Amino acid sequence: MSDDLLRRVEAGELGDPLPVLAYVAGREVDIPEEELAAAQRRALLVLAAGGAPTRELEVDEPAVKALAAELHTDARRQALLRGVDELVRRVRDRPRTRDAALFLAADADLAWRLFALALLADALGADS
Repeated sequence: MSDDLLRRVEAGELGDPLPVLAYVAGREVDIPEEELAAAQRRALLVLAAGGAPTRELEVDEPAVKALAAELHTDARRQALLRGVDELVRRVRDRPRTRDAALFLAADADLAWRLFALALLADALGADS
């Protein structure tokens, strides 16, 4: 799955590559399914309270920030950063994807919020 996503990122097929890459990098972040589902539900309520829940998500969206804060632990953040480092190595021959992965690697706070954005988008997709 991630190889196909990375190919599509490189081809420019997925719009903003940063949330996609944060999602791929976060595959080893250990969040128990029940905890994640509960946090996503609460974030969806925040999203709905802020207007149309089908609008495009943004990294500074209150719902994204709330999800990022709720799921944050030092261990999870470190797991994401290890995933970003591994991603940078995996995509070194894909210029567009490499540049985006390096951008993630340069800002751990942004990478964590983008991971939360991807998790929230995943929850929205599951509800469709």
